[in-house]
Amino acid sequence: MQIYYFYQHRSAQYYFIQNTALTDQSAEFVWMDCVREDVVNQPMLWQQQVFAQTGLHVNELHVQDILNLEHPCTFDTLADYDLLIFRKLITQNDHILQVNNPSEQHASILALETSPVSFIITPQLLLTVREQGNQSLESYVSRVNTLLQRPIEQQNVPRKLASSPLDLALRLLNSMVDDYLQIRVPLTKRVDYWQQALLQDHRRFHKWNQLLQENMAFQQIENLCEEQIESLQELKDEVVDNFQHLKSQKGNERQDILLVRINDLSNHIERIQTHTTRFRNAIQSAIDLHFSAIANQTNENMRILAIITAIFAPLTLLTGLYGMNFEFIPGIRSPHGFWVMIVLMLLTTFLLISYFYRQHLVGRGERSVLELMAQQNQNQRMNFLWFMHLEPLKPNKKNKTKS
Repeated sequence: MQIYYFYQHRSAQYYFIQNTALTDQSAEFVWMDCVREDVVNQPMLWQQQVFAQTGLHVNELHVQDILNLEHPCTFDTLADYDLLIFRKLITQNDHILQVNNPSEQHASILALETSPVSFIITPQLLLTVREQGNQSLESYVSRVNTLLQRPIEQQNVPRKLASSPLDLALRLLNSMVDDYLQIRVPLTKRVDYWQQALLQDHRRFHKWNQLLQENMAFQQIENLCEEQIESLQELKDEVVDNFQHLKSQKGNERQDILLVRINDLSNHIERIQTHTTRFRNAIQSAIDLHFSAIANQTNENMRILAIITAIFAPLTLLTGLYGMNFEFIPGIRSPHGFWVMIVLMLLTTFLLISYFYRQHLVGRGERSVLELMAQQNQNQRMNFLWFMHLEPLKPNKKNKTKS
């Protein structure tokens, strides 16, 4: 558990941070950062510590929600405080420690895991409960620890410090959302991989189960974004309807600035949702093209078989006629009958192939399409002497009258 006290300078009116309470000045607000291990081991002791430090009593049901690893994004308000549970997508930068208890494990769906971060917000207190290894919050904590080593007058430079618990909570949320904006790059690579796998040549696609799981993973990200947007919308409604409940008595934060930051967070999450939807549509388009290519190849094979059948059908007829067991057949006694029949069969084959070629039925259709386009655009070809056929411009009547 780490406690940071935010003060406002009396004369210069800038904010500074201390890790211990000052005796001659009251803090503007307090940030108490806790890890989940502090709560899960001894929840009663943790509640007593929070009450001793801040005078806030955390509801038992809310303690259970904080300890629940699979609790969805939610926002709840009480008379004493507001509770916001925000689920963060675990990225490669995070190092969340897995506990040995199977009931406490993260529910891993398709290699996508989320970690809950709880915010208890009052006008004078921000209480955060996170898991050990949450890189977004740990980087912010390390930044605050770096500011503590600076002189008081330099802590607010180059970035201004948070002026209220809600402002600090929004900044922490912004760091978490901006952190997993980086998943767009690996998601783009995965979409490119599936597109190439679906549109490959001369090989059959067999990874349908993995592709289905990939589609479900994108759906999971979309559902996560929807939950996050809904929780932020409830927080926004609370700021609009009951801003005095969140505003400290000595604070000078503005409502419109907080609303702008909440809208900015929602827009960032909507960007992730939009990219995920676009990736799903790209995979679905690749699947449609895959099946279209298969159908086209099947039609091509059937066309070739139909042409072969049409060519050999007259030959089969001729051989069938002269293969009858009749005593008298024209030409059966002729010494040149066999060669006449061979020539007739070859001539029939040549005529059929010529007929199919003229009807653009032989080949894969590229030449026939080009010829059809050439026939349609025959009258639209460029003539190098096109300027010889132009009519002279007729003078305008207004120009005549002026002259």
